[in-house]
Formats: sequence, structure tokens, C-alpha cells
Amino acid sequence: MGGAMGSTMSAAGNGRDASRSAPLRVDAQRNLEHVLRAAREVFGELGYGAPMEDVARRARVGVGTVYRRFPSKDVLVRRIAEEETSRLTDQARAALGQEDEPWSALSRFLRTSVASGAGRLLPPQVLRVGVADEVSDGYDGARVPQQRTTPGSGELRLVPEEDPMVSADDAGAAALLEVVGRLVDRARAAGELRTDVSVSDVLLVIATAAPSLPDAAQQAAASARLLDILLEGLRSRPV
Repeated sequence: MGGAMGSTMSAAGNGRDASRSAPLRVDAQRNLEHVLRAAREVFGELGYGAPMEDVARRARVGVGTVYRRFPSKDVLVRRIAEEETSRLTDQARAALGQEDEPWSALSRFLRTSVASGAGRLLPPQVLRVGVADEVSDGYDGARVPQQRTTPGSGELRLVPEEDPMVSADDAGAAALLEVVGRLVDRARAAGELRTDVSVSDVLLVIATAAPSLPDAAQQAAASARLLDILLEGLRSRPV
């Protein structure tokens, strides 16, 4: 009887332990989602130079919580960049598969990607594609607002070769470049895209046509207007 009672008490104890640990797992998952959402917002607004403290503050968790999931800022940056690159690749494939007209496919991809805000989080090495031959140091042509060193300073940071984003696995970036290249080639072959427009030009449009404004409606309107202007600049005109 004592053994049975002991077993019953042990089972009850294990049940209580399980009930205590389950919420921790739920909390951990919730914290991870908060951190990732906050990182997208902070890096999208301030660039990848923003400190982890800003991410923790936006997520409303302690900095230690962020570092428990991401042992270094480099790991978090890589996670966000990979996810956003994958999202852009999916958007490009959808445009390619669902639009018969080359210009419609390219413009749909640009509008969708700008509206999603993913372009603000592109890895810097993707934005450097095609500029190495145009400038002596291979960096000047890739300056975009998302590479600021200090928020609000107006100073632009050029990413050095040792930047962790450069040494990261480039498979995702290669997939994005390949599918965007197909969109560009189709539009150019149809005579609807300027012949001097490259894949890197299209990606720079995505990165710069999504200004970060405090009011969501104002941001959407500004992005749409800016993209209309940029699309007109990309389109081929009869001589």
C-alpha cells in the first residue's frame, strides 16, 4: 500500500512538474516571437548597426533573454536576414509564376516586396551585387539608408569584408538573385525595362522605396508614391 501511495504521489509530483515546465516552454516560444518581431522592426528602422539593447527594449524583455536565444548579435542578424531574403524569394517566384506579362511580373514583385518591408532587411552583400566593377573599392555603390552606424546621424556605414553577413551561407541570397534575374531578363527581353538596369538596381529600389515613418498609413502612401516614381525610371521608353 505504501508503495502504491508512493507511486501515486510520485505521479502527482511529476504531473505538477510537467505543468510547471509547460508554461515555461510556451513563454520561451512567445519570447522568441517577440524578439524576432522586435528585431525586424528595429533593424528595419535603424539598420543592422542597432544595438541588442534596442531589440530587447522593443520586445519588452531583458537583454539576457535575447542572448539566451541568440548567443551573439551576429546570429540574430543572420536569422533575420535569411528569413527576409527567403520571403523576398517567395514573392519573386509568385510574381514570376502568376503574371504572364513581363513588366506586370516585375512591378508586382516590387510592389509586394516594398509593401512587406522585407527590402529594408536585405543582407548588405546582396545590395553590393554588380557594383564591384563600378567603383574601385567595391563598396561605394552599395550605400543604402539601412546601413547607418548611428541612428539619426545621417552617416552611412560601409560593410567591411569581415562583416558576419558576408561570411554567412549565401545559398538564400543566390536563390533570390536567380529568380529576380529571371524577372529582369524577361522584362528586358520584352523591351519594357531599360537595358542598363541590373538585378542590383532592382534590389536597391526595394531597399530604398520603403521609408520608415511613424504613421503606418503615411508610410504606405509614401512608399507607393516613391515606388511609382522609381518604376517610371526603370521602364524603357520608345526612342
